[in-house]
Amino acid sequence: MRQRLPVLLAALWWGSLSTLGFMVVPMLFAVLPTPAMAGGMAAKLFTAQTWLSMACTLILLMFSRSKQGLVPIAQAQAATIFVAFGFLAAVLVEFAISPHIVARENLKLWHGLGSALYLLQWLAAGATLWKVSAQRA
Repeated sequence: MRQRLPVLLAALWWGSLSTLGFMVVPMLFAVLPTPAMAGGMAAKLFTAQTWLSMACTLILLMFSRSKQGLVPIAQAQAATIFVAFGFLAAVLVEFAISPHIVARENLKLWHGLGSALYLLQWLAAGATLWKVSAQRA
């Protein structure tokens, strides 16, 4: 179980980012009657996603500090970098960028930065999943 939990956490993190960012939010804007309604719902979903991302990354970081090696050392160190970056990206989007988007301040700039950090977080989650799911030699 201790060897599989990091893989499950990384899969949950990456899968939830993928589902929300590439399917659910675009569907909100396609189906809901106004962009304002879709944007409000998307903001709530992204907040929930941030908390899920922070939980997954913090637990993954705790596992990486464990004295029992869950994955080979080189893979664990590389995964830890991606996990830490993903955590930072999630926090920045939620607490530094999202308030500007909600306030509709320079929407193009802040939405672009938020989207770029979301994509980078998605890539970090994917790299983490790749690293922690690697077979032991």
